[in-house]
Amino acid sequence: MNAQRVSHSPGPRAWLGLLVVLGPVLLVAMDGSVLFLAMTKISESLSPTADQTLWILDVYGFAVGSLLIAFGNIGDRYGRLKLLMTGTAVFGAASAGAAFAPGPELLIAFRALMGVAGATLLPSALAVLSELFTDPRRRAKAIGIFAATFAAGFAIGPVVGGQLLSSFWWGSVFLINLPVVVLFLVLAPVLLREVRATRTGRIDVLSVALSAAGILLTVYAIKHGATEGLTAAPVATGIVGIVTLGWFARRQLRLAHPLIDFSLFRDRVFTIAAITGLLPLAAWSAMAYLGGIYLQSVLGLTVLDAALVALPGAAVLTVTCIVTPALVARTGTRTALIGCHFFIAAGLLLLLVTSVSSGIGWYVAATVIAGLGYGISFSVVADTAVAAVPAERAGSAAAIAETSNEIGNALGIALLGSLAALIFRLQGPGVAGTLNETLQVPGLTTAVIGEAKSAFVTGLHLAAVIAGILHAALGAFALRHLPRAFTSTDDASPDPVT
Repeated sequence: MNAQRVSHSPGPRAWLGLLVVLGPVLLVAMDGSVLFLAMTKISESLSPTADQTLWILDVYGFAVGSLLIAFGNIGDRYGRLKLLMTGTAVFGAASAGAAFAPGPELLIAFRALMGVAGATLLPSALAVLSELFTDPRRRAKAIGIFAATFAAGFAIGPVVGGQLLSSFWWGSVFLINLPVVVLFLVLAPVLLREVRATRTGRIDVLSVALSAAGILLTVYAIKHGATEGLTAAPVATGIVGIVTLGWFARRQLRLAHPLIDFSLFRDRVFTIAAITGLLPLAAWSAMAYLGGIYLQSVLGLTVLDAALVALPGAAVLTVTCIVTPALVARTGTRTALIGCHFFIAAGLLLLLVTSVSSGIGWYVAATVIAGLGYGISFSVVADTAVAAVPAERAGSAAAIAETSNEIGNALGIALLGSLAALIFRLQGPGVAGTLNETLQVPGLTTAVIGEAKSAFVTGLHLAAVIAGILHAALGAFALRHLPRAFTSTDDASPDPVT
């Protein structure tokens, strides 16, 4: 009786433990987006090439996404808390290294190390959190707070970065991680307990290597081709990357304990949920990155003003994440999954009204409307994916949902950012590979500057159109193929969610 009473009434230790766990979660999310407004300052200080700029931005997300599932398995075997503390310490050290990196190459290397460390934090933090709250209702509430914090981190990352850069040098966006890291390392051993799970089979190291290598090689080919042109090297690299990913997929189908259980995608609800985990974050990260350049380098706003312009969209996204569970209880998950894509599509297409000379109001309206869709998608994806599969496969479903988020965050910049870079290379004045590099060249005429800005805005518009069309198509597909009744995993609301 006493044990049951304790499990249903978590004390102050559990809620304090939740606060401590949320620190690393917030950092991992923020560092996926904190550079979006900082890249102009970084470009001025380190002069990265167009290719290096994209790697600085998204090598972090690719490292996190490609290793999430592997580190989830490692944590189950060797201890979640131990892995969480080790990862947090490495994350802090890599943040300090990135802050003082003297050149783009070292900054890319430290960002990659931050991504490796970040991949240890999310699955371990969620497992430790589940140990703190054994009552299903309170655990669901805690996980909701966890999800809202993660989404809020993505949303406020650019704003926090912009605020810091208005007073400090670009490395400050990394140094803000250190106080949170130190506080976590001090309090975690006191408030949290070790968590292990009995997991059959062993970690397939070859699968981990194949997934990471395939993703990185394919993305390198796309970026290099967009910024430098299609030569033999990127084409060959891309072919090797695609073949490697194919090898990875075939291997998963033969393994008894695969890293990714592709058979889950036979369920159409799960498939739509997984794509919803990927596509909105791809669109959001690309538009936040390109939007930061647009506000600063095209319209001429200061980094602080750009952060303030981004604030309404970030606020709407964060609030939507918090209120979505209550709305879903009334409208149903099906309505939420369909609606989020149409909100995002509408917001993205509003960016077409922006121009070289004006567009702040339209940009705010676009990010606010899209923010509603982003917030809904971030909140419902994991629960929908888990609800779509049998209980014994819930762990695999949750891992795929988390991975789709991180891969989507990185793919947005890699694919849509590369598309914008390609348009700039084809339509720009040919002075340099990016708008920021071009504007730093001395002695430019007004006509050349206008041509460069116009080429960038064209790339922004094309990226927004493609992302908007993809979201509208996925919304229409969900409208047609999602069943009108499927069940939520929330124990507090066991009724159908339609």
